Amino acid sequence: MFEDKTLKCKECGNDFVFTAGEQEFYAEKGFQNEPQRCKACRDKRKNAGREPREMFDAVCAECGKPCKIPFQPTSDRPVYCSECFEARRAGYR
Repeated sequence: MFEDKTLKCKECGNDFVFTAGEQEFYAEKGFQNEPQRCKACRDKRKNAGREPREMFDAVCAECGKPCKIPFQPTSDRPVYCSECFEARRAGYR
């Protein structure tokens, strides 16, 4: 029913693909208008005015690699790098 469309971003002027899946999502949500900005410009606009997140240095409790995390680590709880965190999370499902 839906086919991929190539649209032009009104911010940067680059072409981007409005996929069939995205079109289906828009239709399910009742959105009337197609997106006017590419993903990069939407993200940039969404994050404008927002201060960057402070990141903290830590060492992964699983693999020992250094990593950056968005919260202050404490000594009473283990910290995991993103790869080990995802692997542990997948194991709980």
